[in-house]
Amino acid sequence: MKMGDPEEAEEHGRRLILHNFLSFQECKELEFIHKSNCTVGYRPHVFSTTLSHLMATNSAHLIMPFVPIRERLKEKVEEFFGCQYELFVEFTGLISWCRGSSIGWHSDDNRPYLKQRDFAVFCYLNSYGNDFKGGLFHFQDGDPATIVPSGGDVVIYTADSRNIHSVDEITDGERLTLALWFSRDATYDEDAKLITLLSQNFLHDNAPELCLPLPASSNMYWFSPDQASSDQQLGFDICWARLHVLGYDLLFHQDKSYCSNISELLMEPLRLTRGDELFEHEFINILHALQVVQFYCWKAPDFKSAKVEETTSVVVLSQSQRERFVCLKSLFVKDVRLVDSVFSNVTFVESAQHSFNWVDFTIAIATWEDYVRKLHRELVMSLPHWRTQQSIFNVSLDEK
Repeated sequence: MKMGDPEEAEEHGRRLILHNFLSFQECKELEFIHKSNCTVGYRPHVFSTTLSHLMATNSAHLIMPFVPIRERLKEKVEEFFGCQYELFVEFTGLISWCRGSSIGWHSDDNRPYLKQRDFAVFCYLNSYGNDFKGGLFHFQDGDPATIVPSGGDVVIYTADSRNIHSVDEITDGERLTLALWFSRDATYDEDAKLITLLSQNFLHDNAPELCLPLPASSNMYWFSPDQASSDQQLGFDICWARLHVLGYDLLFHQDKSYCSNISELLMEPLRLTRGDELFEHEFINILHALQVVQFYCWKAPDFKSAKVEETTSVVVLSQSQRERFVCLKSLFVKDVRLVDSVFSNVTFVESAQHSFNWVDFTIAIATWEDYVRKLHRELVMSLPHWRTQQSIFNVSLDEK
């Protein structure tokens, strides 16, 4: 089954498999959001992006692509398990598993603080074999016994001991999923909490349409081989690492070679370099640069076909500039080989390297800004309806 084929369903009593439920573009958009915003996760070699984190980093508009998907998934769960109008979304998040990550047999309600979870949903955003190796999903009993992740497919099951499952170790690449849990208990309703956050912090009357991201604390982006520790003598900053594997380096607007505070550096204006070239456009901080780079990775095929006259400003790096970013690099990464081991998907990186040009990248900056403004407007128009209903749902254009 290939992504883009008609949706198909397999019913297996207490679990449901939906093939091609998400479109290719929906998967790529969520991948863009995750790779440009994620933090270190709850398990070793796992990374996560929650809706509350997007709000906390001035990227609340990026919750909009989740809204119609959450609605469609909730309808499927309610229909399959016969519990219409009874469920609340308890958690929504993007989760990626990199080389070395795995999880043994468990149920999704196997801790006292998880007992509210009644149903689980996992949407695969990329595919076994093409994008990663390992990472097969196994149920302990019943059919299907093993699920091979394929982009666009969805697995839905009860979160209790009737669906004990495990995930094989990832041996290469990055396995991407959208995870949701549903609860019958309204006190765990994620929507109410998110609406409160939005109302309190994000949408003031004078809020600008172009929302530029603001990094969180540096320890949220620091990957350590021992993730029980945030020791910055080991590991690397994942924002820097995601830029590095795509061929980019950073040059801060001012000489920061004396700075040893990574939290401060994450907030500093910077420019991007590739090889001997310095792109003179200034980004407000590292998260701003990362969002544009990942957006370019998502939309690059569109820019290739665009017949647009665009100017770009690229200069050759000076020796002193080279020395500056080499010096700072030692703050962001302690072991480059570890970065390549965790994040580098050779096929994808080679493709990105061969197809890159600064003119297309310049177009990507303007297109990203239009995308952000569009989502921000949708959020502004939707929030009054969400407040009234105390629920996050897809507001039609007529209602807006």
